[in-house]
Amino acid sequence: MSMSVGGRRGLSADINMTPMIDVLLVLLIIFMCVLPHKPVGEEALIPQASKDPAPPPGIIDPTVVLQLASNPEGRPTLKLNNEEVRWENLRARLHAIFDTRQQRVIFVKADKQLEWQEVAQAIDIAHSAGILNVGLLTDKMQ
Repeated sequence: MSMSVGGRRGLSADINMTPMIDVLLVLLIIFMCVLPHKPVGEEALIPQASKDPAPPPGIIDPTVVLQLASNPEGRPTLKLNNEEVRWENLRARLHAIFDTRQQRVIFVKADKQLEWQEVAQAIDIAHSAGILNVGLLTDKMQ
């Protein structure tokens, strides 16, 4: 409330802030209720255990796992479904695997002592090869 007490005479040009704050609070409540809540972060894909012991012969296994193992001599070593792959050949190998597949999902498993930068580079190569979804695997779920 704006109130003047005492010695001022004549017209007062003070702004009464109380109605403005009330309007602001009402607008804030309206926008909080109207706007939809969007989840923050990345969507997580959790691999489910297969009920079939092994795929029948001639059918391609839909699960593709890229493993990054630490290497004391430099860049981590890569294995694509337990097959050694060089960093230079990774994009071409992923293209060869996913050209005939409709589902473009890959799971990445890395050693804990690796830096995130190396894992991010592998994920970036997978995205550039046209893979839409990347899941991260750990040794044990805790």
